[in-house]
Amino acid sequence: MNMKLVIFWLRRDLRLDDNVALFHALKSGLPVMPLFIFDKEILTTLPNNDPRVGFIHQQLSRLNEQLHPFGASIMVRHGSPMDVWKQIVEEWDVEEVYTNHDYEPYAIARDQSIGKMLGESGISLRTFKDQVIFEKDEVTKDNGTPYTVFTPFKKKWLFHLKEENYKSYPSEDLLANVLKEVHRFPTLEEIGFEVSNIKVKPFSLDAMNKYEEHRNFPAKESTSYLSPHLRFGTVSVRKLIQQSLRTNETFLSELIWREFFMQILYHFPRVVNESFRKEYDNTRWINDPIQFEKWCQGKTGYPLVDAGMRELNATGYMHNRVRMVVASFLTKHLLIDWRWGEAYFAEKLLDYELSANNGNWQWAAGTGCDAAPYFRVFNPTEQLKKFDPKMAYCRKWLGNDIGKYPPIIEHTFARKRALETYKTGLAEAR
Repeated sequence: MNMKLVIFWLRRDLRLDDNVALFHALKSGLPVMPLFIFDKEILTTLPNNDPRVGFIHQQLSRLNEQLHPFGASIMVRHGSPMDVWKQIVEEWDVEEVYTNHDYEPYAIARDQSIGKMLGESGISLRTFKDQVIFEKDEVTKDNGTPYTVFTPFKKKWLFHLKEENYKSYPSEDLLANVLKEVHRFPTLEEIGFEVSNIKVKPFSLDAMNKYEEHRNFPAKESTSYLSPHLRFGTVSVRKLIQQSLRTNETFLSELIWREFFMQILYHFPRVVNESFRKEYDNTRWINDPIQFEKWCQGKTGYPLVDAGMRELNATGYMHNRVRMVVASFLTKHLLIDWRWGEAYFAEKLLDYELSANNGNWQWAAGTGCDAAPYFRVFNPTEQLKKFDPKMAYCRKWLGNDIGKYPPIIEHTFARKRALETYKTGLAEAR
């Protein structure tokens, strides 16, 4: 096509409002064509009924409806990103490409190679900060090195926070500048997927208001369900920061934790496969596959652990307090490598995000930065008494299975064994 245009490449920012790259693209003076690529490199690793792919497809369809009044739509392609971009460069007269930063190792490598290819074609790749308030080296120690402990990171994060950090970018007001062209929208089946029974729930900002009162009690059903929406960018983090500054400091702290784990992954990409604290790489995990399968199925005989795993398997969600309990149980009671649990959560969680999943699993296992010490072992029975005393959450997910399975390990024995195993591994590392 001969008309010059710019492309806005959607990835983890599936919205048309308050979108930084889209805002700048729409102000470029050239018509803007939105593009989304269903990445074969990622999709081939997923089951064909993965609910997250269905959610992305559904969200793109919703965005298309918002673009239709402007005579426009999103161009959706399916394939290897490099192959898709080479094809687009041949088909269209592209002046610039606008997109928002992604911080995971695969995404960084992808963007570098595509940016190089575009540059060789005389096309500039312009990238922007959108999914976080601070990124990369914006919150560091005074000597410029990254923080590895949360509390001082949070203190510096809040010190740097000013109103311009969370001002909105009203991209929704400029949508008349999109390219007036309607592209055919592929079906989910054409991408090789089918509709899942598991759905991403709409988020609720009201739940933020009493977050600290309810966050530890899984039976209260007071979750915001924001995490998948943050993961895929269907909601602006700047709007959430504005809201939490007005209403809820505890929720704000959770948003800062998210950025802390993102900057850990950015600065220390080895954590994807290694313990952050290398001395824990000597831990002699037992890795019993039969016990792991019982944990996955929610048949450990510990009601709170089993209810959490059943909720995850059925819905793609798990309450945050319960996540800590099930992760501690797998790593400390069963001495199963945290990477096994991390991989299972990556497969099942609707809000799966590499940085948070990795950070939280290493926290639970005692191997990460700012981790729970190895000698902190959650007692799942005491956790049940404290956070689900009437067994309402457990009854919901276990029904008649409460008491059906004998505990696969006794707590006192498991705790003693875990302490000895960790101590031995640390001694060998010295």
